[in-house]
Amino acid sequence: MKNKSIEIHKWFNKLERHSFPFNENRISNNGIYILFEKGEKFNSFDRIVRVGTHTGNNKLVSRLKEHFLNENKDRSIFRKNIGRAFLNRENNPFLEYWEMDLTSKQARLELEHKVDFNLKNITESKVSDYIQNNFSFATFQINEKNKRVYFEKKLISTISLCSDCNPSKDWLGNFSTKDKIRKSGLWQVNELWKDSISDTEMEELRLILKV
Repeated sequence: MKNKSIEIHKWFNKLERHSFPFNENRISNNGIYILFEKGEKFNSFDRIVRVGTHTGNNKLVSRLKEHFLNENKDRSIFRKNIGRAFLNRENNPFLEYWEMDLTSKQARLELEHKVDFNLKNITESKVSDYIQNNFSFATFQINEKNKRVYFEKKLISTISLCSDCNPSKDWLGNFSTKDKIRKSGLWQVNELWKDSISDTEMEELRLILKV
């Protein structure tokens, strides 16, 4: 088997590419999404900067909307990480409050009064603008939840193990507060540097992608 990271980038760069505003009818109901970011390259390919999926049935489009459209960083760790990088780069003290999760009623009762919601909204808007203007994505269909999650983990791990898939010096993620994001060049912290995808799994993936 050829270098797996090269093959994965080659395959995903061939898939139909979506950008904001995306056509929901051209995206599978169930599957995995692959994010690319302007300015990020690996060899001659657009570099993969995030791999993700969804847990609920028929929720792939909804998950993408949580990243690209819905201005709520507590529903999208991807959005939260983009905001962290912006605020850290600016040495903005609002970072402390951006970290607060206000999802639960109890958290809102305890923390809401501490948060400047004007600054929160400004940051959310900045995150939306950056994501909508700098990220594109490809998707592929996997209907079974366990299989989606399994391939998501394998792809994240394999890409993170690529010693040549380094971010550019201007990558926003270099300002992340998360060491794993800075080191991996990926907008995620889970499933990094684990087992690489096997040759058998690569062949299964190739058949799924029809490449």
